[in-house]
Amino acid sequence: MIAKKLWNDDKGFVISIELILIATIAVIGLITGLTAARDAVVSELSDVAGAVQDLNQSYSVNGVVGHAAATAGSDFTDALDFCDSAGDASGDADNCIVFTGAPADET
Repeated sequence: MIAKKLWNDDKGFVISIELILIATIAVIGLITGLTAARDAVVSELSDVAGAVQDLNQSYSVNGVVGHAAATAGSDFTDALDFCDSAGDASGDADNCIVFTGAPADET
């Protein structure tokens, strides 16, 4: 008797299909949103890296001469790094980071 009731019960079927459809749409939306968030985070971290990279790390210490002693001066000049360029556009990822867009067909 209980098995026959369970076999004929279809009250939750429509709700299950609706939940699957809503969950599928939500997952597709999450994937799109997370992709956009990933690109934004990478771009911001690239901007931070560019700002640190553009710091002038050169230094200079002058020599001192006294009555019985002297010290030599020292200096260091910061050279350009691999992906340095003065014309990096604002808001774009720099430091050789490129967003490729859609994945390529691998067939």
